[in-house]
Amino acid sequence: MKTSPMRGRALARVLFGALAGASLVGGIAGGLWRLGVAVPDPHSFAWTGQLLLVHAALMICGFLGTVVGIERAVAVKHRWAFAAPLASGTGALCLVFGQQAAGAWLGVAAAVCFLAVNAVVVRRQRAAHTLLLAAGAAAWAVGNLMLAIGRDGGAVFPWWFAFLVMTIAAERLEMTRLMRRRPAASLTLQAVLALLLAGAAWSGTAPRAGGLAYGTALALLAVWLAVFDIARRTVATHGISRYMAVCLLGGYAWLGIAGAAWAAAALGGPTRDIALHALGLGFVVSMVMGHAPVVLPAIARIKLHFGAFFYLPLAALHLSLVVRLVLGSFSDPLRAAGASLNAAAIVFFAVTVAGAAVAWRIQHGAEGARKD
Repeated sequence: MKTSPMRGRALARVLFGALAGASLVGGIAGGLWRLGVAVPDPHSFAWTGQLLLVHAALMICGFLGTVVGIERAVAVKHRWAFAAPLASGTGALCLVFGQQAAGAWLGVAAAVCFLAVNAVVVRRQRAAHTLLLAAGAAAWAVGNLMLAIGRDGGAVFPWWFAFLVMTIAAERLEMTRLMRRRPAASLTLQAVLALLLAGAAWSGTAPRAGGLAYGTALALLAVWLAVFDIARRTVATHGISRYMAVCLLGGYAWLGIAGAAWAAAALGGPTRDIALHALGLGFVVSMVMGHAPVVLPAIARIKLHFGAFFYLPLAALHLSLVVRLVLGSFSDPLRAAGASLNAAAIVFFAVTVAGAAVAWRIQHGAEGARKD
């Protein structure tokens, strides 16, 4: 019995959703367990130790890498392009269950395939933002290769975050490409991102110099985005445009904090947790929250009813980061409480999106019934 194309696409969406969801749940659990927050008791699982080690890999490669891979595969409209998110999601599952070598090399395969997908995008449209997307994909490939050959987090994390930061910067550059900017603006952005990549490369051999360069680049990028991104104009509008702008501008503030903390950590300051989570949660997750109402309908065929309730999980995220990164600097219990609130904010957002999807179906179902 043959599977219809529509049913096949539905099964594929379920499969990719399950892989991304499992990575997100595992990553959140690993992050909480690192700080001694455990529900259920982590010691009841034989593979807990592995989960603690791969928390970042699950969040960045397993969840975000899979989601971005799906988005790009949908855009290029080639079936082979879905091999990238399939490999990253499957690799994340391998990491969770202790198969680190298999998981790491599947991550390399995912990034290489993703780089090929971006090469297709560049060939179709050679522009600043597509070239930047390809550079971000290359950074992900380097980071995954570093993990596969056994390098530590100090060498791997800068490449992984460079992938996310450059992907976001490219998407913002695409959104604002029609805005009038001074010629120096593009050159400045190129210089900042070149410094970011140089810092990532140096971090593996000269951690102090690499960390200073990397943190400086993050801080400068935050300034560039705050000045030149269209969000500073759309924040004065209404509806979903204003919501996205609030997400973006809040994220840029955390990006600047992450840059300062990254540089301070390179100098020996106790700011590593601030650097990683201001960047990974404050910046990246804010971007995810801002783009989800637009991206989800395009890649998952899920339509959302947008409303002011979307601001609630966003506010929860920022407040949880203040508890974890500011108040938690003086108290380990507050730091753990902040981490729990981080997780709750992400779950809150997922529930909000699900509720918005149900609300759209109810509203449009009722409209259809009235028309009948």
